[in-house]
Amino acid sequence: MAYDEKRADRIRKRLRKQPGLTEKKRFGGVGFVRTGNLCCGVRGREMIVRLDPEQTDEALAQPHTRVFDVDARPRKGWILVDPKRLTADRQLAKWIGIATKFALALPAKP
Repeated sequence: MAYDEKRADRIRKRLRKQPGLTEKKRFGGVGFVRTGNLCCGVRGREMIVRLDPEQTDEALAQPHTRVFDVDARPRKGWILVDPKRLTADRQLAKWIGIATKFALALPAKP
């Protein structure tokens, strides 16, 4: 599955100064990894956001979000954000901030 390179570039530019950032091909797209933990990415045209599982329902109540259900298995703590919700830089920054905060709260992986 191809993914939106422009969206990935926008995320990459916001994250590039953060230490410990790597990229990995994930879920048919690209994932941005902090301290060994996936924080966000792009799959197709949508943004993958990893967040505190306790925040999943609150995030899904926001417009243009949906459950990230790889292999038809919905996962708490993972959502997809539609491109309609990512047009403004502040919208993108909000989701990146949520994802990064959660990834940094997890134990680091080698």
